[in-house]
Amino acid sequence: MVSLHLAASALLTAALASAQTPPVVDVGYAQYQGFVDTATNITQFLGIRYAAPPIGDLRFRAPQHPANETGLQLATFQPNWCMQSGDGTSPTNPLRKREAAQAPEDCLFLNVYYPSDAVGTPPRGLLPTLVWIHGGGYIAGAAIGASGEDVVRQGNRGIVVVVIQYRLGIAVPFEHDLTSEMFVGFLAGSAVKKNGNLNAGLLDQEFALRWVNQHISKFGGDPSKVTIWGQSAGAGSVLQHVIANGGKTKPQLFRGAITSSTFLPPQYNYDDYVPEASYYPWGEMFSVLNTSFQWIFKQVVAQTNCTSAMDAMVCLRAVDPAVLSTVNSNINNAGFYGTFLTTPVVDGEFITQRPTLSLLKGKVNGQALLSITNPNEGVDFVNQNVSTTAAQYAYDLFPNFGTIQAEIAGALYKGVGSNLDQVNKIQGECANQDISSAIFICPTANSPSRPACTATTYPYYWPNGVAPPFNNTAFINAFAQSFTSFIVNLDPNKKLNPTILPPWSKYDILTGNTAELVFNKTTSDQPDIRPLKTDGKLLERCLFWESVGSLIGQ
Repeated sequence: MVSLHLAASALLTAALASAQTPPVVDVGYAQYQGFVDTATNITQFLGIRYAAPPIGDLRFRAPQHPANETGLQLATFQPNWCMQSGDGTSPTNPLRKREAAQAPEDCLFLNVYYPSDAVGTPPRGLLPTLVWIHGGGYIAGAAIGASGEDVVRQGNRGIVVVVIQYRLGIAVPFEHDLTSEMFVGFLAGSAVKKNGNLNAGLLDQEFALRWVNQHISKFGGDPSKVTIWGQSAGAGSVLQHVIANGGKTKPQLFRGAITSSTFLPPQYNYDDYVPEASYYPWGEMFSVLNTSFQWIFKQVVAQTNCTSAMDAMVCLRAVDPAVLSTVNSNINNAGFYGTFLTTPVVDGEFITQRPTLSLLKGKVNGQALLSITNPNEGVDFVNQNVSTTAAQYAYDLFPNFGTIQAEIAGALYKGVGSNLDQVNKIQGECANQDISSAIFICPTANSPSRPACTATTYPYYWPNGVAPPFNNTAFINAFAQSFTSFIVNLDPNKKLNPTILPPWSKYDILTGNTAELVFNKTTSDQPDIRPLKTDGKLLERCLFWESVGSLIGQ
């Protein structure tokens, strides 16, 4: 069996790799050997370590520089996934049932793809570079889910692609007092900063971007022409980097940003009371005066058998990863529809204020934003058996709401279909700004409207909930070229065939230009793409969600 396996591996390697010496790149701390896909002449380096393993004393801390490696490091296989969370037991849980994926903590790797010749020689001139950040609700996802080869091909071999991984779930100190107590005991913000790091997953991402800035030229990429792109929580991460460091990240790590179906849940100060925690069984025991995340920490300590330890943090750092993975799943399994605990927070350093406030004040990194939205994306975050009114749902969803705010929300969504339709709209519209307009639509609408914001924005969306299945090769290519054109030129209109799609105009509420590009289809399944002025009632609802941002973590 072993010999058969080795023989099969050898045949696969022979099919992919050139007969010449495989490409090797020296990144200073290590030399990596990649391979050339001879069918496409696209060179791949899979599993490059960009940070030290976040294990032992580095667990729950910011990423650190990798140690020097001797010898040649093979970069020919997909890297370890980061620890994933299961979500499978609670009938009210917002996600699909699945078991927790057992994955090692040593997972801070990235993949690089670039167009080459048959021996892996990088392009002579440096090419614009795309960095992809995967989604997965900050509890799941991996680099293996995205092949950079597709973008290289669609970009007419004029783009270098990097796909990164980052820590997920409670394995990273994303959330408020789960972190602060893990490090120091009880809500001592200054001690948290002294003894650990919040938002470790975001810091992983930034560390990877700094790796790209330093090393991508060795793979033929241009560090001055980087675009970051993410989907769902990956898109939410993109927005976090847009506002990171008060909009003053140095050096510039990217110039363009693309957000697809942004997941931007409530985001609180790391030492705030987090109202969503009251939804959890153990959170019901506590009031506003007794922060619910204190009990989360106690649950983590108890489930890891660290209760009797003199220093719970030292004990937690020594816990077996498999045990931590189980606890990670237990915490998420207790959740209710539409609520998440392991999400980014305002830490006062990397993230200095809530995203919408940073956008309002124009404290942003980058030069241009391309945003993609689907108005029906809230469906996945709502129990489709719910029969409550929009007002009651808003009241239940946002514990800081009073009856007045809930009634206003109900009035704004009155007439938008059935009760279920209205509830889906609250999540689907509100989700981008706070959980979906409270997370998927409104932040997209609001981001480009900020008076001090200098970034250019091109929004578009799928009106029917899913991307129309066009059996039209010319359209598909033109559509893909719009994205690659943005990566190359920061303008989706500069594509190889500009006649198939209408031009995408810049979106600016201040000048009255609120036209979005809507992608639909005819009854004969042909493309129907046209500019459409943003619905005034939608803008009114977005303004409401913006006005209550402090109550809903936005």
